[in-house]
Amino acid sequence: MFKHIRRANLVSVCVKRDFFWGRKKEPEVQDPPKSRDVPKEETHAEKKPFPFQAQHGSKLPKQKPLPGIKHVVVVASGKGGVGKSTVATNLALAFSKMNKSVGILDADIYGPSIHRMMNVPGRPEVNDETNKMIPKSNYGVKVLSMGNLIEEDAPTIWRGPLVMGALDQLLRQVEWGELDILVMDFPPGTGDVQLSTAQNVSVSGAVVVSTPQDIALIDARRGTNMFRKVGIDVLGVVENMSYHICTNCGNTSHIFGHGGARETAKEMELDFLGEIPLNAMIRENSDKGTPPVMVDPNNVCVVPFLEIAQKILQKLDEVDNTGPKIIIE
Repeated sequence: MFKHIRRANLVSVCVKRDFFWGRKKEPEVQDPPKSRDVPKEETHAEKKPFPFQAQHGSKLPKQKPLPGIKHVVVVASGKGGVGKSTVATNLALAFSKMNKSVGILDADIYGPSIHRMMNVPGRPEVNDETNKMIPKSNYGVKVLSMGNLIEEDAPTIWRGPLVMGALDQLLRQVEWGELDILVMDFPPGTGDVQLSTAQNVSVSGAVVVSTPQDIALIDARRGTNMFRKVGIDVLGVVENMSYHICTNCGNTSHIFGHGGARETAKEMELDFLGEIPLNAMIRENSDKGTPPVMVDPNNVCVVPFLEIAQKILQKLDEVDNTGPKIIIE
């Protein structure tokens, strides 16, 4: 009856069996193991720290550069639903308008959307000689998303190792070519994709996106602290859905509050990159695969994307001019 039950669970199952069969036999209680019986690696003194914890003398795993790619900029948020992918898409296109060669990688394995926003349906082609995927291209930007590789409504039910393996293939088994900037649209939170990227890729900086709401800002702080712990510079904070401009009267209202991201950036000693409004034009064109930056770059609701992109480029120039850091241990 119990042959398929794991040995670790057998005692508890037998106790329940004796109870329901009217037996009052109590399980035997064994003495706790003595300290000398505890394996050395299990003792408190021998426990290893969190692998990416910033500690004195600790080192991150060796990061591998992406051939041909000058800068990797990740766009992240602590919480979903703050418009991170919309910001990432329009920043990539804004970089392209500023004469940069740009690619965008949808690293949101579980909820890809960049392929729709950039209007690049279908699977990518594969170079038979190199056996590498050839990214899609639209609006002058190279694009690859998990959404190009799975069915539209298919869920991605993967554990950590599969996610990290897929991310590595999307980064290294793709013919990105020569790029000034590769924008990575991170999934929300602080999970496998973020840690795997920090471990394996040399990232120039992160852009943290949040709405003005307190509940979103809490998670934005967590995301920022994660980047600091894994050694990724935070280029700044963007407040999305910062205000709403009425299309009828032109009045401005602050539906989700206002200024929360700016204040959070100040508290955490980060640069505040700008405010993006909540506007139907942005939403409608993003859904149709015609990004606002390409449709109407002079629109008052779209100009902030271009201004934020310019600030990020200035920061990347500072990274280029700073040079490598010399650390003496």
